[in-house]
Amino acid sequence: MANAEEKAGALPRQPTLPRRAAVVVIGGGVIGCSIAYHLGRANRSGVLLLERQQLTSGTTWHAAGLIGQLRPSVNMTHLARYTRELYDQLEAETGQATGYRRCGSVSLATNEERFEELKRSASMAKVFGLEVQVLTPGAIKGRVPLLNTDDVLGGIHIPTDGYANAVDITQALAKGARNAGVRIVENAPVTAIRTAKGRVTGVATAHGEVDADCVVLCAGMWTRDLAASIGVNVPLHACEHYYALFESVEGLNPDFPVVRDYDACTYYKYDAGKLLVGAFEPEARPWGADGIPEDFSFDEIAGSFDHFEPILHGAMARLPALERAGIQKFFCGPESFTPDVRYHIGQAPEYGNCFVAAGLNSIGLQSAGGIGKVVSDWISAGHPPADLWEVDVRRNMPFQRNRKYLRERVSESLGLLYATHFPHRQFETARGVRRSPLHDRLVAAGACHGEAAGWERPNWYAQPGTTPRYEYSYGRGNWFERTAAEHRGVRTQVGLFDQSSFAKFRLEGRDAAQVLNRVCTNNVDVRPGRIVYTQWLNERGGIEADLTVTRLGEDSFLVVTAAATEVRDFHWLKSHIPPDARCVLTNLTSGLGVISLMGPNARALLQSLTPADLSNEAFRFATSREIELGHALVRASRITYVGELGWELYIPTEFAAGVYDEITAAGDAFGLVQAGYHALDSLRIEKAYRHWGHDITDEDSPLEAGFDFTLKFDKPGGFIGREAVLRQREQGLAKRLVQFKLSDPEPLLHHNEPIWCGDQIAGYIRSGNYGHTLGGAIGLGYVTGSLAADPSEIESAAFEIEVAGVRIPALASLTPFYDPQNRRVRC
Repeated sequence: MANAEEKAGALPRQPTLPRRAAVVVIGGGVIGCSIAYHLGRANRSGVLLLERQQLTSGTTWHAAGLIGQLRPSVNMTHLARYTRELYDQLEAETGQATGYRRCGSVSLATNEERFEELKRSASMAKVFGLEVQVLTPGAIKGRVPLLNTDDVLGGIHIPTDGYANAVDITQALAKGARNAGVRIVENAPVTAIRTAKGRVTGVATAHGEVDADCVVLCAGMWTRDLAASIGVNVPLHACEHYYALFESVEGLNPDFPVVRDYDACTYYKYDAGKLLVGAFEPEARPWGADGIPEDFSFDEIAGSFDHFEPILHGAMARLPALERAGIQKFFCGPESFTPDVRYHIGQAPEYGNCFVAAGLNSIGLQSAGGIGKVVSDWISAGHPPADLWEVDVRRNMPFQRNRKYLRERVSESLGLLYATHFPHRQFETARGVRRSPLHDRLVAAGACHGEAAGWERPNWYAQPGTTPRYEYSYGRGNWFERTAAEHRGVRTQVGLFDQSSFAKFRLEGRDAAQVLNRVCTNNVDVRPGRIVYTQWLNERGGIEADLTVTRLGEDSFLVVTAAATEVRDFHWLKSHIPPDARCVLTNLTSGLGVISLMGPNARALLQSLTPADLSNEAFRFATSREIELGHALVRASRITYVGELGWELYIPTEFAAGVYDEITAAGDAFGLVQAGYHALDSLRIEKAYRHWGHDITDEDSPLEAGFDFTLKFDKPGGFIGREAVLRQREQGLAKRLVQFKLSDPEPLLHHNEPIWCGDQIAGYIRSGNYGHTLGGAIGLGYVTGSLAADPSEIESAAFEIEVAGVRIPALASLTPFYDPQNRRVRC
């Protein structure tokens, strides 16, 4: 390889750097070059890319080169599809060879659950017009004769998938960037990032300093430590990644498609007359925990043939011609992986002019085009061009940069790329990081815990004498009936939820009300003791947060939001406090446990434990006050996310276990059930309560989501996004959120299922669960077109929801199927 030869040759000349740049991109792999290319195409002047050694010398050079488009979600598939379209024309545009070949791909299923996943993915692809064909074993064998399909149940074929040479793609992007005026400097390692007054001001290199208006960190596996040097949290860790190159494979020809044998953790790719066999093994080997050598460049690592050998045996069973072929090359190189197997992109919450694009989980080449486009657009516009929450760097919690945690977690992360993406699948490594003060008591009660933002949270409760362990399924898992019992217990009696993972912030000071009222759509300038449900919008009218604000006193407020958005929402509010405002924002999350009592018997149970008057007349819905409970003083907030009478109890952490003991000791007389997050979700979806990140995002407006009642257009000072929402109201809606119920009680909805109206796709399901009270699967999704503009015919229209290729009739409603008049909530 030319670059490797250059590495061994004469020392490079010392580069001359500009004194100033508008944007400094750190890292010359495929991601950095794609960002530079897209900034150049957007006519952004003053872009400088700095590469520590030579372009592609980190991990890009050894990428397998697969170009796949079908990802687990709609927006990630959009990015991958854009990448393929970009590579389609990149060689013609730049004159630089890319090695891109559209050969199609075939993915195999050897069990029913995998086949269900693939068929659901094929259905999702119809939402945006990606051609995906479901294949029988015979059709797979006809398309790829080299494969042994004896154990194959079926699969999918994507004709427009393919592969490319990662080095050539990167060089083509670099050439396109240079043609657009971007300056690329190799052999210029960044030694420090300079900051001042809460902003990044530039970079220091071995050859001088460069002032910058914006810095983008896309240095691959070096990004974590580089970011940490200025306090930016980018949790990732390198792992060994393996492939073998076989020569003289009998029957191999250039038309061989990319083959993914997910259940065997293996992929196959034609490579210049040879066959590349790669792996995503379930138990990976972390690498570089003690740091990556400074001179690491175009290097391999030793790896372990014993570790890779089981993959080879499986490959020979799938493709018998390999038994007679020779291994030309056994390769092991590092790739960086993230804790949740989703990459990190976007604006760092710690510095407004620092951006991140790293942690690509071995799918960098097939993601690079889309990442370059959205990061470039984000830098230019000051906001993300689409809903990118699932890969937004703001989802990360501070603890996740802990090296012990990362080392344990990424040993699992690598293999999860090829694992079946079961609904509710839980991580098995690095567990027990954040525990509520009730954790041990909930374990004793039979809780099967899941994880969210590091929190251990009870998802469901096992029957006494049984083990609380998931048996995953796309159908009715082993928790289905247990969740149904919890659900019914809440609807008919009373349920206890541990919601200590709520993110909880306190804003206090003379200007607190004014600051919050500008951020919130609803009016939070209410009397102390009132709870206000509200959204936070961006300037385009999209929903940035969905939460409650409780006025504690004249100058103090409690903001309660989801565990997953703790960093994002704290950052959003903090960034919208004017510098001269007299108020202070504090994160109280760790200081308060939360017990929710929900159901028609909630008042009676709670009243038996407190001298406070909990009658409807004395304690109305959406009010909050401090009460005595057990030996504690507890903030009781009458609010609900399940559609029943109930209270959330905010308890100082050290008192939480004692309060729990008081409640459970008295609970039997009132039919108390312990309930988990699966029941919480099935209860809320019956009531059509929205979930931020699924049903509502920063691309959805409150008018589209049905939140007209939270919009207080006439309050003093207005609110962020007001003008955009008013314009939308005048122009009419292009989509509208609708609740659906399948007419067949057997199928399940999860998310991303297409919504059909006649012979047209009208949208897709954003979130789904089973409605145990309603007797069928319930989904929330936006419908588009004429039905959104004139919703009068929505409830009478003939809708179908496609589940794994089968269309199922569905009822539609703009009001909740369950208790549309809110009588149970306000009784």
